[in-house]
Amino acid sequence: MEQYNFDKIINREGTNALKREVLQERYGRADLLPLWVADMDFETPSFITKSLSDRLEHSLFGYTVEPKEYWPTVIQWIADHHGWQVEPEWLTYIPGIVKGIGMAINVFVKEDEKVIIQPPVYHPFRLTPQGNGRQVVFNPLIHHADGSYTMDFENLAAVADEKCRMLILSNPHNPAGIVWDRETLVRLADFCYRHHILVISDEIHCDMALWDYKHIPFASVSPEAATCSITFGAPSKTFNIAGIVSSYAIVPNEELRTRFYQWLSANELNDPTLFAPIATIAAFSQGEEWRRQMLRYIEGNIEFVIDYCRDHLPFIKPIRPQASFLVWLDCTGLNLSHEQLVDLFVQKAHLALNDGAMFGKEGEGFMRMNVASPRAVLRQALEQLKEACHTLNL
Repeated sequence: MEQYNFDKIINREGTNALKREVLQERYGRADLLPLWVADMDFETPSFITKSLSDRLEHSLFGYTVEPKEYWPTVIQWIADHHGWQVEPEWLTYIPGIVKGIGMAINVFVKEDEKVIIQPPVYHPFRLTPQGNGRQVVFNPLIHHADGSYTMDFENLAAVADEKCRMLILSNPHNPAGIVWDRETLVRLADFCYRHHILVISDEIHCDMALWDYKHIPFASVSPEAATCSITFGAPSKTFNIAGIVSSYAIVPNEELRTRFYQWLSANELNDPTLFAPIATIAAFSQGEEWRRQMLRYIEGNIEFVIDYCRDHLPFIKPIRPQASFLVWLDCTGLNLSHEQLVDLFVQKAHLALNDGAMFGKEGEGFMRMNVASPRAVLRQALEQLKEACHTLNL
């Protein structure tokens, strides 16, 4: 069995990596250690690279069709990992999940209708509807004293009027790393089905459940969930291939599927690029051992961050994620304004994390840390943060 090296430092300079190239533009300085955008600083696994390089050796890159093994490989992966039997006709390629959300909004939500989100949550859930001229309705998650979050069904019933036509679900949740339990998903499905609300379930982190947690696909929990939902997924987060754009949609409901897929087809938005199926097939047919080793390393990184903060940064409370490599840091114990908090991380600690406020006002006082880096990088980041906190005389 091959042992993968996640301690290897990868120099991403000169690769146009978003994580590094926009630091000056977005943070006001370029000398920051980047732990923000959600890709990993681990090498894309060699079996994916080899599949791509093998195709590159045939130096003709004209129009292509989907490989015959493309969707069967995706279907088998979903069945093996999540116990959900997806039918071939339910699937189509989409050119990115945020793009898919925007497409679904334009197909299913009229200009005078509304989209529900549950902050703190991935910021394009708010920006994409607003950018398309739709009103966003907020149903904030309930934040408990132990750092956990639950859905607020009482408030959902209060804010969901007859103009609400879509709810965007983060499953697993970004930024808090929640693996939603079956009872919560069933209850949400029942509510949305009864109120004729389409659920867009973003499940891009689904293959990254940690420790003993188990991801549950939203559409699998009940007939009502399957009827009222569209699921978006991709191998990109798990196998670090975001730049290849390998997303897909799953729509069990024939009426929804026909309406959505006809629109995609008419605009030629459902044709994958040459390399997306190749990377997907390699990831889902050869990637299980790499995935397992990567997740164990991520778990170690999370434990490292939690232990370091307990011992050296007690006013910062990392919320242990149940999925993925994003750690939600509760920094309210520092008693700083949010502007002061951002200044602490950027100007004093020289770190680039995601500002918690971007996930909604409920994220003020929080920062999102990407821990998918070699442990030596995390240690350096936390030591820089410790030194910066010393200037606060805590």
